[in-house]
Amino acid sequence: MAHVPSKPLAGTKVVEFTHMVMGPAAGLVLADLGAEVIKVEPIGGDKTRRLKGSGAGYFAMYNRNKSSISVDLKSTRGADHVKALINEADIFIENFRPGALDRLGFGYETLSATNPGLIYCSEKGFLPGPYEGRTALDEVAQMMGGLAYMTGPPGRPLRAGASVIDVAGGMFGAIAILAALQQRASTGKGQLVSASLFETTAFFVGQHMAQYAITGTPAAPMPARISAWAVYDVFDVCDGEKVFVGVVSDTQWQKFCEAFDLSDWLADESLSKNNERVARREELIPRLKALFSTFDKMQLMEKLERVGLPFAPISKPEDLFEDEHLNANGGLLDIVLPEGGETKLPSLPVQMDGLRPGLELNPPRVGEHTRRVLLDLGVPEHEITELSAQNLIQCE
Repeated sequence: MAHVPSKPLAGTKVVEFTHMVMGPAAGLVLADLGAEVIKVEPIGGDKTRRLKGSGAGYFAMYNRNKSSISVDLKSTRGADHVKALINEADIFIENFRPGALDRLGFGYETLSATNPGLIYCSEKGFLPGPYEGRTALDEVAQMMGGLAYMTGPPGRPLRAGASVIDVAGGMFGAIAILAALQQRASTGKGQLVSASLFETTAFFVGQHMAQYAITGTPAAPMPARISAWAVYDVFDVCDGEKVFVGVVSDTQWQKFCEAFDLSDWLADESLSKNNERVARREELIPRLKALFSTFDKMQLMEKLERVGLPFAPISKPEDLFEDEHLNANGGLLDIVLPEGGETKLPSLPVQMDGLRPGLELNPPRVGEHTRRVLLDLGVPEHEITELSAQNLIQCE
């Protein structure tokens, strides 16, 4: 029989009190890597499940490979059972407003008193400081952290087209958790770790801060930036499509000129170095626009791929369902949605020992695993039935 390797976090138990994106994203990373993640939801379920519009995909994307229990935490009996569950856990993740869980009796000091090895991860809008009491969202962080300014054209700040700060904040939380797990292996002690939206945004724009420190010139918004490379643009092609093309080294410039029969540019020593080419962009780009307009999308991309130059079609998210690369290597997971129906969603973008993290559990229905989890805790069947009848828990 072939050996099936265990996942890196197999045997690690996580309890999460999370909603929206940031907290669930942290739990998703751990779940995909093999941790047992139990999501504690209120009666009726996480409100994220019912979001419409741009929020309609949040729950399905960030809650696979997790179990769901639904409990009234404001009831003493419900809270006691969840605390018993946390006492057996390695990790606790939450992303509620500062102080909210302390008032419910689920703050770090309370939980660590009975489980000193617990790693307690708080995903917040801000790390401690003057802003820590503010309510934050991905968009708030992008606006005040400079990312929206850098993304939109001058005078028109624009948030990035995905919840990049929420997801990255979840990832940084997961990194801190993994570091704390490693430290606990030598100390035996857990700890409180935190990640935040605002500081994550500041980290992202750190390159622009460094640019200002080095050059003395503020970074321009991306649509108005001075490119670091002479050819680094989106071009129109003859079939109405667009293709991004980049030429980012002197060696690539030589290959590019040879491939597209630009012999005069190849022979021009004043164009052999990137900085000199950047200074002459206004001369180069119009000619390239005319050249690329003679190709259709596939012709141009096939030629660029043969040469080994950076290029990209301008894809929409829905195009990725049929992307041949994602479909060939486990990049998309076949998922059954809690609302019914099936789809494919991106897997964790890592490979370990030649394997991509896969799907063990579909995004759960509300309280799908309440009964099993409570039985595993030693709660008698008759008490589970009683708690359900009193609407203190929700079972399938």
